[in-house]
Amino acid sequence: MRHEVIVRLAGGDEIQLECHDPMPFDAARMWLDQEFARLEAAPLRATGKILFSDKLLAVAQAADAKGFADPVWAAQFARAATGALDKALIRVDIPDATVGY
Repeated sequence: MRHEVIVRLAGGDEIQLECHDPMPFDAARMWLDQEFARLEAAPLRATGKILFSDKLLAVAQAADAKGFADPVWAAQFARAATGALDKALIRVDIPDATVGY
């Protein structure tokens, strides 16, 4: 099954990533956790509870255009996003701080 992740960057540019083999759920969770820590991403909610969609948005914000310019990293992001959320189409909108399915 084909999956697509669309990321709208702060400058308004959009990146479309295709994924044909999402990461298994546990691997996707671990990858997002590692990237969240590596990029020193900030939690979006003051409660401290971080949903997968929040973590995905925070990682995308921290990586921004520079991170998505790396095709290997961008492919891993798409694999992790589709593996964690189990959706065929995911939209990550950095300026609006939203993740849609």
